[in-house]
Amino acid sequence: MKFQFTTENYKFSQHKTCEFFPCHKVQDEAEFNCLFCFCPLYMLKDQCGGNFKYSHGVKDCSDCTIPHSKGAYEHVMSKMSLVTKIGSERK
Repeated sequence: MKFQFTTENYKFSQHKTCEFFPCHKVQDEAEFNCLFCFCPLYMLKDQCGGNFKYSHGVKDCSDCTIPHSKGAYEHVMSKMSLVTKIGSERK
């Protein structure tokens, strides 16, 4: 069964009363998307497509706004098959 939506409101959410809003420096807070507050692509390491660096051996995404920008939903969903694959692997 395929759902057909008349809007795309599910792709954008803001939580302006959050103590951390916005959690990244941005030019336009009205466009800041909180839908992926914690990026589901963190586990992809260098395959996430984001602007990250490693600091003391830990992935640092503080300069990345991809999950909070226009097109975030499409970007994250385009990587979910890889997230599912990695999450399903057994050691």
